Amino acid sequence: MHDGNGHHGAGGPLATPQDLLEEIIHRSQRVGGAFLVALVVFGALFLLGVVGFVLKAAGGFDDHRQWGYYAVTFFLILSTFQAMPIAAVGPRLMKGTWRRPTSRLAELGAAAGLLNFFLFIPLLMVLPPLEDRRSLWLSFPGGPYVWDTLILFMLTLCGLALVATSALPDLAAARDHATGLRHSLGVRFASWWRGTPTQWRVHKAVLSLLGVFYMMLYGTTHAVLVIEFSIALVPGWKDSVFPLFHAVTGLQAGLATFFVIMFLHRTLGGYHRYLRLEQFWNFAKVLLALTLFWFYLWWSAFVIFWYGRLPVESDTIRLLQFGGAYQPFFLGALVFSFIIPLLLIIWNPIRKSILGPVVISCFILVGVVLDRIRIYVSSFSVEDVTGHRLTALPNVTLPDAADVMILVGGISGAIFLYMVATKVVPPISLWEMQQALLIRVARPYLRGAFHVLAKPE
Repeated sequence: MHDGNGHHGAGGPLATPQDLLEEIIHRSQRVGGAFLVALVVFGALFLLGVVGFVLKAAGGFDDHRQWGYYAVTFFLILSTFQAMPIAAVGPRLMKGTWRRPTSRLAELGAAAGLLNFFLFIPLLMVLPPLEDRRSLWLSFPGGPYVWDTLILFMLTLCGLALVATSALPDLAAARDHATGLRHSLGVRFASWWRGTPTQWRVHKAVLSLLGVFYMMLYGTTHAVLVIEFSIALVPGWKDSVFPLFHAVTGLQAGLATFFVIMFLHRTLGGYHRYLRLEQFWNFAKVLLALTLFWFYLWWSAFVIFWYGRLPVESDTIRLLQFGGAYQPFFLGALVFSFIIPLLLIIWNPIRKSILGPVVISCFILVGVVLDRIRIYVSSFSVEDVTGHRLTALPNVTLPDAADVMILVGGISGAIFLYMVATKVVPPISLWEMQQALLIRVARPYLRGAFHVLAKPE
């Protein structure tokens, strides 16, 4: 419902076609002072992470126990930024019109995949030799090195292709209306785009296919890598539910990251006209479902071990959850990823707000850091990975200076790439917003007006 002045809640007046061109194409390519400062800070922190990696690599790659926090850094990026494009793909496949202003912001999370792919190469080098230990690939030729790399490469490439395909019509608009870098990119990569009906049909089909492939590859990547870099390193750990738990908690963390990014673009980026209560409220419903799934999947795996009470199952519980050195990390993940978010998001006034889901998302991001530490640092702490069960529970491994530098630098590098990507392509999709205007019409109602949306197909 809108008032007679065309306002909608606190979001301000609705955009016109000229507003879209000015704000999405022209204003979004300008680099402000605060943005430049943030870019320099995150770039410097990323370089600090590179220094931390060099210090860590100077000790060699033979002892995998020294690389637990490096693995945490890789899987945090996989579980946050690389999960964000799902927030664009899912609502698009369900033809949700409300998601149009947010799709590009979610898709740009795939840009961090480029950094994560290069982080993965040293991680492969620290894996213990395959002789006499478990592996998902058994004795299959090339496993795990070739196939794990190929799966992650396909996910990264699909994510970048998704961004490029989505941005193609906007690059064509930049070719005709923008200046500087975006104009050059438009001339180079979108000179052939004319917006004919055939081109739009092909564009829609390719975008849908890439989105489906990205969702499949995201789940496959989680399933394969979590087995190779955690389950296979702990003797006696057998769990068919845990890969799904890892993927779903990654989606929860990815959506939490997306909430923070939407909020920053709304408050600091000046996109309050586009990022309204409607977008935050709808995604908050999904966040509630993922929070409930967090507990459901954890309990589904835990209850089998708890009632089975085999020695190897008891050892796994003590290592990863209760009774061992990593119990505080698990309890912290349980509190920050499930208990606090659930107690807050079940309340309608909190869920149906802009600030509420953002605050909840900050708790979830703390929880996913603790969860990935308890999974990967504990798994990498196991010295003998060739046995049939744990001979002794490892002590907690605290991060050294190099670990902290790598963790902070890796996350900062992902943020840096995301910020750069928002200046290469518009963070709000021009063509999707233009299509939204075409299927919307204002109708009078009492002293105000309401907008009717046509079904596009």
